[in-house]
Order: sequence, then structure tokens, then C-alpha cells
Amino acid sequence: MLRVRCLRGGSRGAEAAHYIGSRLRHVFTGWVQRTYQSTQAAAAPAASQTTCAIADDKAPDPVPEGCPVCSYNEWDPLEEVIVGRAENARVPPFSVEVKANTYEKYWSFYQKYGGQSFPEDHLKKAIDEIEEMCNILKMEGVVVKRPEPLDWSSAYKTPDFESTGMYAAMPRDILLVVGNEIIEAPMAWRARFFEYRAYRPIIKEYFRQGAKWTTAPKPTMADELYDQDYPIRTVEDRHKLAAQGKFVTTEFEPCFDAADFIRAGRDIFVQRSQVTNYLGIEWMRRHLAPEYRVHTISFKDPNPMHIDATFNIIGPGLVLSNPDRPCNEIDLFKKAGWTVVHPPLPLIPDNHPLWMSSKWLSMNVLMLDEKRVMVDANETSIQKLFENLGISTIKVNIRHANSLGGGFHCWTCDIRRRGTLKSYFD
Repeated sequence: MLRVRCLRGGSRGAEAAHYIGSRLRHVFTGWVQRTYQSTQAAAAPAASQTTCAIADDKAPDPVPEGCPVCSYNEWDPLEEVIVGRAENARVPPFSVEVKANTYEKYWSFYQKYGGQSFPEDHLKKAIDEIEEMCNILKMEGVVVKRPEPLDWSSAYKTPDFESTGMYAAMPRDILLVVGNEIIEAPMAWRARFFEYRAYRPIIKEYFRQGAKWTTAPKPTMADELYDQDYPIRTVEDRHKLAAQGKFVTTEFEPCFDAADFIRAGRDIFVQRSQVTNYLGIEWMRRHLAPEYRVHTISFKDPNPMHIDATFNIIGPGLVLSNPDRPCNEIDLFKKAGWTVVHPPLPLIPDNHPLWMSSKWLSMNVLMLDEKRVMVDANETSIQKLFENLGISTIKVNIRHANSLGGGFHCWTCDIRRRGTLKSYFD
């Protein structure tokens, strides 16, 4: 699949209604998956046909002169970046989609603090860490932009749900830059429905300077988007459900977080996760075709949400692959000549709170170019790995910022990298 080069390749009545609705949803979800899989399969035979048009024959639209937005991969020299904000961050309400994405030991935290501020002292330390991170990026010659510091405590109501906000800490979750286009992700958590508002002033500025700006279809986030009876109690439950292709998000409407996509020139990789469904993936596939090829890959992961602490592409032909969450399609990369590196176990202490993520944020690094990486100052084991690969480490401590759900890759969205569009799989 990686080598495809073609351009396209209660009452009883209520109970009955509930039953019929659930069966229809099951049938529809199955249809979506079968249609999606058949589309994928249809592309495979085309790879061996010499009569296919080669995608590289079509030159990409030129980036407008002076446009500040241009990024095709995760490793070209970084020139401009958006870094998130922890100011005013709130704990999301403990809704079904939040429960499915968090571990049981933190459920009482969400039940107690949902809708309230994260612990004040912890939040202040996170803010200070990210400020220092911004200062270091600037010293490395990178232009840094920040979202607006909005008030996320206000309750809001749509025709389909009520919630409070969360934060604008992780621009990687909501923004995906492909060439000179900024794509706003629709998101899947109700607490993040209005998160885009913090980034709009920056995006409008880029748009005025020539960037393309696309907003993916905004989901209603009605109850039908979520499996209200999603059965999660243990890690074993999560493993079984993930292996069966069952997630808390249904195929009611397209949804995705941008952080489930990772770029390697003309090829973009994505996982079906708790926040990204097949309809969302198919929307992105059609939107980016034929210039870009979107490939779905999967992992042995009990709780898939965001790809960059599981599979982080750090250079041309070089990828960090989480040893605890092996990639089911890793042979596709090996056959293409890629080097697959397994990062060492994280060193973050067990007693450090990680309310929204795992310890594997240690591999959630930001490449400043092929030979420079921003890595956590406490993670000495992975620092040695990079040094053995000939990559210089820029060490920054963001332990408290990690607690809010992200590492360096999550806390940033690269806006401009100095490079051109290439294919790394032909």
C-alpha cells in the first residue's frame, strides 16, 4: 500500500426504538468500515500497474511568495511554530468520551474537578515551563506564535450538548499544516468544541499573507457520535475492544483530531482512534487527494488517541516506534528501506500525575531539523539514543506541562519548515 503511485486508486415502545436504533447504528458502522476497507484494498493492485499515472508527475501548486505557512514533514529545518498556552486551563467534564480516553486511577480526579481549574500550583509550573520552552526555541532561531489566552470556564450549550471548555495547550491536536494549507480539525471532545477560537487571530493573519485555510466539517457531537455504553473497566477490556475495532466514537459523523495524523511528504499516516473515526479519515483522504496519499495504520494499543507518542517520524526513512504498542503494518516501512528505532522505557516517576497521557511522552519529541531534537531534560535514556543516531539534543524540562496531556510535539504545531514536497516511499 505504501508504494501506490496512482492518482486515485421506559416503555416497550421506547425499548424497541432503542433496539432498532442500535441495530441501525451497528449496520451503518459496519458499512462504513467495509466501504473504507474495500477502498483501501482496491488501491493495492494498482501499485503494480505500470500504466498508472505517477503522482509526482503533477507538480504541487506553488506556495505564494511571502507566505509564512509551508511544512511537508516532521523534520525539515523549523522556522516558525505555534506553541500552546496552559493559562486558564480547565479539567474537562467527565463525559463518556473523556472516560474512554483516561485511566481508571484518574477518574475520581475528573469527577471531583471536572469543569474546574487544574491544580493551581501545578498549572503555574506548567506555564513557566512552556515560557522557557518558547525562549529556547527563539534562541534556536525559530519564530514563535501563541494562541489567545481565553477564559475556558464559561459554560456553553448547543442544541445537542452542554459543556465547559478546556484549554488551548495542544495546537498539534487541532491544527494540521500540509504544504501551505492550515487544516482545522473538527475534534471529538465536547470540552474542545470551541478550542479553535484561541487560534483564529493567528490563522487569519496567515490567511491574509497567502496561506490556505480549511475548516473540516464541524460535528454536532450529539449523543449518537458516542457509544454511551462503551464498556471500559480494565486495561484488558481496552485491549479487546481495540483489537475488535471498537471505539467510543461511532461513525455517526466525521470527527478527527489532527494529532492522529503524521506527515512524511506526499505520504500521511493516520490511525483510527478514540477521537478519529473512519469517516474523518475518509474526509481527509478525499480532501488531500491526489497530491497526498493518506494511509491508515494500526497498533496494539489499548487506548489509541494521537499517534505521536506511539509512532513518531523523526527523519527521512527514520521513525520512533513505541515498543509497548507495536505497529501492525511495520513491514511496510521496513520494505521501503526505513529504519525503525524503539525508544527506551520512559523515566518519569510513577507518582507524577499524568491526567491525560502516558509516560511515553518521552518519545513525543520535536525535531528542529534532521540533526537537532527538543527532548525532555529528565529523559536521559532517550537523549543517549538520539546522540547515538548523531542527533544533538536540546534539553528542556516540561514535566508539569506533560501532566496536561502532551510532550513537545503536542505542545507545538510547526507552521514553516524549510524544504520541498517529496515522496519517501516511491
